Amino acid sequence: MATKCSIPAIDLQDFPNQLSKLISACEEWGCFRLFNHHEVLPLTLMSEMKAVVRSLYDLPAEIKRQNTDVITGSGYMGPKVNNPVCEALGFHDMSSLHDVDSFCSQLDASPDQRMNKYHFTPETVGSPGVRTHTDSGFLTIIQDDDVAGGLEVMNNSGEFIAVDPSPGTLFVNLGDMATVWSNGRFCNVKHRVQCKEAKIRFSIASFLSGPREVVEPPPELVDDEHPRVYVATTYEEYRKLRFSMKL
Repeated sequence: MATKCSIPAIDLQDFPNQLSKLISACEEWGCFRLFNHHEVLPLTLMSEMKAVVRSLYDLPAEIKRQNTDVITGSGYMGPKVNNPVCEALGFHDMSSLHDVDSFCSQLDASPDQRMNKYHFTPETVGSPGVRTHTDSGFLTIIQDDDVAGGLEVMNNSGEFIAVDPSPGTLFVNLGDMATVWSNGRFCNVKHRVQCKEAKIRFSIASFLSGPREVVEPPPELVDDEHPRVYVATTYEEYRKLRFSMKL
C-alpha cells in the first residue's frame, strides 16, 4: 500500500526563486511536479497529444509491431510476462527529423513521442503495471494520465508514495545518469506503476538520456569530504551494461 504524500511542485515561471526548492527536490526525492509551463507546452497541445496516442494504440497489432528499435527498448513493446498489462510505442531521438519521419512512416501517423498504454482490468487490480525500477538516462518528463493514477515513487525511507493525477502538469523524475553526474547528490528515484482500478491508462514520456560524451561530476562536486563515487562512463556504455545484467 502506497503512502499519501505531496510530491514537490516547481513553478516554471518563478525562477530563480524556485532554484533552491528544485535542488532540494532532486536531492531528497529525485522527482517533482512541474506547472506553469504552458507558454512552452500549451494545454491544447497536451490534449491533442493524448488524442493522437489513443488513436495509435487502436491500430492493429501487426502495424504497431512495425515500430522497430533504434536502440534497445526504443520501439514497440507488447505485454510481457513481467509486465503483462503494459504496451509501449516510441522512437529514439525526438529532435531528429529522420527519426520522427521514420516513426510516422512505420505507423502512418502524425509526429509524436514515446508513449505507454496500460490495459488495467478488474482482474489486474492490485497487480503491477510496471515493476519497480530506475530510469537509465538523465531525466524523464512525463505527461501522465489525467484520470487514471497508478504511478508510485519510493521515498528515502523506502516507502512508496502515490503520485496522483494532476491535469495540466508534467511529472519529472531523475535517472541513473543524473546520479552519476552529481556524484551521488541527486536521487535516481525508484518508481513503479500499480493497477489501482479497471481503466485504460495512457502516459507520454520523453527520456533525456544525457550527453553523448563521457558523464562524470564537475570538479566542484568532488573534494575530500565528497570523493568520487562513480567511474566516468557514457550513457551508451552504461545502457549496454544494464541490459547485459538484465536490470
